[in-house]
Amino acid sequence: MQKFFVLLLLALPAVLLTVNTGSSPFAFAAEDELDEELVDVETEDAAVVADETEPEDEPETTKSPDADTYLLFTRPLHATGSQLELPAGYPVEFLVGFTNKGEFEDFVVESVEASFRYAMDFSYFIQNFSAVPYNREVKPGHEATVSYSFLPTESFAGRPFGLNIALNYRDGRGNQFSEAVFNETVQITEVDEGLDGETFFLYVFLAAIVILLLVLGQQFLGSYGKRKRPTAARKVVETGTASTKDVDYEWIPSETLKQLQNSPKGAPKSSPKQSPRQRKAKAGVQ
Repeated sequence: MQKFFVLLLLALPAVLLTVNTGSSPFAFAAEDELDEELVDVETEDAAVVADETEPEDEPETTKSPDADTYLLFTRPLHATGSQLELPAGYPVEFLVGFTNKGEFEDFVVESVEASFRYAMDFSYFIQNFSAVPYNREVKPGHEATVSYSFLPTESFAGRPFGLNIALNYRDGRGNQFSEAVFNETVQITEVDEGLDGETFFLYVFLAAIVILLLVLGQQFLGSYGKRKRPTAARKVVETGTASTKDVDYEWIPSETLKQLQNSPKGAPKSSPKQSPRQRKAKAGVQ
């Protein structure tokens, strides 16, 4: 009897596991997991639906049906259909036109503003430019044109950015509108100038230094050559009275000339020229 009771205790759990009563603990666990998965899926779907319905709460557009706007780039010129390229470090100028197509309400063009956005996400601002206020009233059937300019910084050169240009205006009932007249990706380019002012003065300064070095080198070489050159002393030759060709004997008396001619040392080799008076005196003596 005891052995039978032990066998019954051992067999009872196996029977409970094999018999499908629809209320097994494993089935409950599986159903709980399925329920959790279903709940998760439903919550994700609900979140997706909520995300999709959020934009419906925002206004679809901030443009008035009674207004038309247009944009014209004057510097640099831009051809429709091509990507706009803005030179870094140079002002960008454009005109924004506004037309009141209504028949009864006036519009007031309040301001124009521009900003650089991240090219992959236009909701991320890179740089905001100042908004220029105009507060210009536009009657029904009339047009108005306003100008705007900004300066892209040189550090943005070589990179694309999203350019957003917004025109802010209101109607006669006070309704505010902010229309994006330009919202595209632009390329900031680097301008390679041939010769600017700084480069020109740099070249002039370098040329002046080269000329100064040449002048100093020439002076140094000239002074160094003078020092190395020997100064040859000129020999002064004293001729004395060795040559008697240029001696004038006219002032010497004839008696002295005779004595000089008769003396063995001082006799001149060539007879001196005698004046007519000396010749007459010599002829009288003879």
